[in-house]
Amino acid sequence: MFTPTDEQAHAADRFRAGDHMALQAGAGTGKTSTLALLAHSTKRRGRYLAYNRAIARDAATRFPPNVACRTAHSLAYAAIGHRYAHRLDAPRRPAWKQGQDLGITKTVRIAGHDLMPTTLSNTVLRTVTRFCHSADPAITPFHVPPLRGLEAPHLRDEFSQFVVPFARKAWDDLQHPDGGAVRYDPDHFLKIWSLTNPKIHTDFLLLDEAQDTNPVVEHIFNNQRTHAQLVMVGDSAQAIYHWRGAKDVMTGFDGTQLALSQSFRFGPLLANEANRWLTIAGAPIRLTGSDTMPTELGPVASPDAVLCRTNAGAMAEVMNQLATGRNVALVGGGEGLRALALAARDLKEGRSTNHPELVLFPSWGAVQDYAAHDPSGRDLQPLVDLIDTHGTDTILAAVNRLTTEEQAHVTVSTAHKAKGREWAQVRIASDFTPPKDTEERDANGCPVPGPIDDAEARLAYVAVTRTRTRLDLGGLVWIEQHPDGTEA
Repeated sequence: MFTPTDEQAHAADRFRAGDHMALQAGAGTGKTSTLALLAHSTKRRGRYLAYNRAIARDAATRFPPNVACRTAHSLAYAAIGHRYAHRLDAPRRPAWKQGQDLGITKTVRIAGHDLMPTTLSNTVLRTVTRFCHSADPAITPFHVPPLRGLEAPHLRDEFSQFVVPFARKAWDDLQHPDGGAVRYDPDHFLKIWSLTNPKIHTDFLLLDEAQDTNPVVEHIFNNQRTHAQLVMVGDSAQAIYHWRGAKDVMTGFDGTQLALSQSFRFGPLLANEANRWLTIAGAPIRLTGSDTMPTELGPVASPDAVLCRTNAGAMAEVMNQLATGRNVALVGGGEGLRALALAARDLKEGRSTNHPELVLFPSWGAVQDYAAHDPSGRDLQPLVDLIDTHGTDTILAAVNRLTTEEQAHVTVSTAHKAKGREWAQVRIASDFTPPKDTEERDANGCPVPGPIDDAEARLAYVAVTRTRTRLDLGGLVWIEQHPDGTEA
């Protein structure tokens, strides 16, 4: 073990005292080491809930045998989800086909708007998704997503009266293990499990990455309070998954609120840069850099990693780096992109494809429409954009030249996928663009920059705190002239 800081020692003291705790852990402050410290301080049985499987696997190498490291989805799968394994392997089906099987076959007219079956089917499936991410026991009009043009309360009510019965029918469909109309995903069996109010048999429960917890997982976690000690840890400033239903549950948690602010990853200069973004984001903590890590800020000619805002930006950076003759790795790998590019080429050339997720689509145009408008296909949109921008042959050539991180001169990643990672020298890619100017003018007649969105500030904070020795602000250098950046 290591010599704990005063903050870590205090957390261990409160843990041994039996407190329920919320531990705000800034970037590089030894979050996992602190949790391991807590786990090693007791012989009681514990459970560690990780955000994803990779984090759970890594934690299992650091925690004692009395602590089992899992994801919430894996617990749900063991309890209930295995019954739906057959449905999980089914190919993608466009929303309109799923809606058709549910009985959505006619256009509905509301306030002069003709709502086509495709739009209605999309909304029904999005309603089910919002319900699955919630802690609510049943589908209600609250879960119906807003639709442009129907914002008025009476119109929204009329729209919801149509959508909710079909959403409930879709949810009933999802209860059948052997098959059904609606495409199945792990969030469905997680929600089914949560509705049983499951008891996790453990003496204490550690929830990692709590800032990105869905309300459904928060519900499961908090329901263990009567028989288990609850400890959640995370960084509210790294809450970057609100767009897919995540919720920062830390600030309102009923328990002892503690913080880890001493970063071991980087030095004071980088801590100051991190604190600038923490201030803009209105975060509850500020970081102190380590004097033994003299991190620098400035241009980096040969970065170990380039962090991008978007998947499209990441692929463009891959191509730029390959053009310089460097060996390049892409976090997450390129196999999914390769398979999609091959399938796209088949569809563009009038052939069918055996791609398991695209086998039901008759053309590339149908895939484009699915990715742009169908809630089930939103995760494909960045990859579709890449193929439409660069072409399948260029994408395939670039993917074929990717290497492993161990063999790479440079690793390219999105900031989202870089969370939890670190490199010696990092450059921020050019697709981190500043907010649009307002219509106002300053004393010199120049446009006044728009405010920085909280979510963008949190993502920038994640990006700038991935480095140990030198950071090239690159695409974020505009912060030096932005009012929010100069006042922070």
